[in-house]
This record gives sequence, C-alpha cells and structure tokens, in this order.
Amino acid sequence: MKQVLITGTTSGIGKQLALDYIKQGWLVWACGRNEAALTELKQQAGEHLHALCFDLNDSAAMAQAAKKITALDLVILNAGTCEYIDDPKHFDGALFERVINANLVGLGYCLESFLPLIKHDGKLALMGSSASYVALPRAEAYGASKAAVSYLARTLAIDLKPQGIKVSLISPGFVKTPLTAKNDFPMPMRIEVTEASQAIMQGLARNQFDVHFPKKFTFILKTLALLPEFCWQKLASRIQK
Repeated sequence: MKQVLITGTTSGIGKQLALDYIKQGWLVWACGRNEAALTELKQQAGEHLHALCFDLNDSAAMAQAAKKITALDLVILNAGTCEYIDDPKHFDGALFERVINANLVGLGYCLESFLPLIKHDGKLALMGSSASYVALPRAEAYGASKAAVSYLARTLAIDLKPQGIKVSLISPGFVKTPLTAKNDFPMPMRIEVTEASQAIMQGLARNQFDVHFPKKFTFILKTLALLPEFCWQKLASRIQK
C-alpha cells in the first residue's frame, strides 16, 4: 500500500486530499496541530489514516512524529497561513514573522524530518500560491513567503533529482476554504476544495513540476507577470482602488 504524508489536514485542501487519497487506496499520515480536528478526521476516514499532531515550528515534536514512519511514497507539505499588511507604512513585523514562520520556517522543519523518509522514485510537493506570480496589494508577508517556497521547490527539484525524488510546486488560485473565507475582497474564479484536490492529485500523478489551477485564472496571472514592472504596478494600483 502506498503511503502519503500530508500536513495541514485539519481543514481545507489538506483535509480533502487526505480523504481523496484514502479513496484511492493509500495509507495517509495526516498532520496538524488541532488534536480535536484530527480525531474527527480519523473517525471519518477510518483505519487507513494515521494522525500526527504537532505544531509546524516545534521541530522536536515533528522529529518524534517522524519516528513512527518507515517510508513514504509521497509528501505533500500543505500547511500554512495567510495574513495581510493593512498599513505598510507602519509595517507589522510581528505579523510578518508569524506568516514567514508558518509558511517557510515550518516548511524547513518538515523537510528536515520527513524528506529522509521519501523512497527512491518518491515525490515531494510544496504548497505555493499563484499570488507569487505578481506583486499584490497587502500581500507583503504572504506573497514573500510563497515566492520563497517557489524558489525552494525549484532548487530542491535540481538537488533531489540524483536521489530519484521528484519535486512539484502547487500554485492554487482562490479555493473555498476556511482561510479564504476570511478574505474581505473579491476572489475571481474561486473553486471548490474538491476541485483543488483533484487538480493536485492529477498533477502529481503525471509528475508535473508546476501544478497550477484553475488554469484560466493562473494563465492570466502568468501573462500579467510578463509585463514590465512599472506597467504591473500601475495596473495593481487601479485594482487596489
């Protein structure tokens, strides 16, 4: 039986991925910091799901959890957070630190603990964001963290290739999750979490490096990213208003 480890499985995309991989006959190691939510997921999923409870920035707890696993076919590092900078002139350093720690530093601890468990010919997937394609208003912290994840995935794809590990970067658009439910702005082409899960699973099954969706939305952003920076800044300023 193939085994996948997924972080951030207590809600949203991570939870849906856990349920969908179980439907396909995988054994799922479901990770999160909300013990009650993990227990509920375990009851829903049954014997093919093992819950691992730890905080992303607790490297000791993560290392202890990794000892329960012998080998993995796939690791999906999905957990993260999003907060916005509302007053850039009075920059919120504490907010910036929270986002960077959750989306980037915690990712490093995950790699330290779980990357050695991936089999030869196994796969590693990092959750980025289509927000990293272009600079977006209020996204100084979130966008910076996801741009770093993108770079990290690209370097790992090079360095892990000799060890037979394929790397993918997942870059979603807007997905209906508890995290995006907090957004106070329009979210064009937002999709259901079931659609996001299927897009991710299909992309990983095809060994795609760049797994992005919904395609119409992400292609628009990729095209806008080709504009000269001064053109995009002018356009983004109009969007902000």
